[in-house]
Amino acid sequence: MPETYDLTASSDDAGLRLDKFLASKLPNFSRARLQALVTAGEIRRNGAQIADTSAKVKPGQHFSVTVPDAKPATPEPEAIPLDILFEDEHLLVLEKPAGMVVHPAPGHQTGTLVHALLHHCKGTLSGIGGIQRPGIVHRLDKDVSGLMVVAKNDRAHIGLSAQFTVHRIARAYEAVTWWVPAAAAGKVDQPIGRHPKDRKRMAVVAHGKRAVTHYRLLSAAGMTAARLEVTLETGRTHQIRVHLGTLGLGIIGDPIYRPRRIPHVNEKLIIDIRKLGRVLLHARVLGFEHPISGKKLDFERPPPVVFERIFEQF
Repeated sequence: MPETYDLTASSDDAGLRLDKFLASKLPNFSRARLQALVTAGEIRRNGAQIADTSAKVKPGQHFSVTVPDAKPATPEPEAIPLDILFEDEHLLVLEKPAGMVVHPAPGHQTGTLVHALLHHCKGTLSGIGGIQRPGIVHRLDKDVSGLMVVAKNDRAHIGLSAQFTVHRIARAYEAVTWWVPAAAAGKVDQPIGRHPKDRKRMAVVAHGKRAVTHYRLLSAAGMTAARLEVTLETGRTHQIRVHLGTLGLGIIGDPIYRPRRIPHVNEKLIIDIRKLGRVLLHARVLGFEHPISGKKLDFERPPPVVFERIFEQF
């Protein structure tokens, strides 16, 4: 059944834009969702439809907000097994395997994490943005494994997104790289944006968004390979790969950001790396405050055994 909310503007609300007024009164809905309701004609002011989100609110005005039932998401649910570490009515934490795409996209219309979540969460999802779907608040590339948190309703989605925005999510990754960094620990603070010549890649560019990466050497195989712990202050696309590249490193198994040259190693190891079908990058640690209860939640999963198997061959 559609939900209806009745709101009356007070003197404290005078002069607020309509979308800001609605967001202050209905914190469980995202600003984008409320703007969509205005555009869809689901909000009335003193009985008349209003479609201007920038309209100024006056004291005494009465607003009626109708929230329609969430429509089913376009992707069909698929019974794909999920490795879930934690779940309640608001969110879940899982370990995504390498090889799984998060969102449906051209060439990946089935078998994605979203398809799996729609099946797993059947009957428990509320309308995120008006659609019954899991709230993906961060992503891992297809060939990367590791921990992810997923929202199951608008309120959790807003709370988690806010923590990502202000960098309050604890994230640590483990990587196996070609070559070894010159320093055992360090920080890369370089802006990242779209590569000026290759639109499929990201790069350090002057006009890019600020990106900060910290790294720590866990172990080294001579100077040919390293196991690194990498933590993020920001979350830009391909941030770890790009920043490690500025140190002369490349993550093993990565065909996009492969270093210009690699160490001389035996042919068997080269063959094993070619067969990997993944990047040796794993989201090992994830920590955040539960957006509803405020409880601190911390999770850790070691990388798959293939990390150790490949590294030992160096």
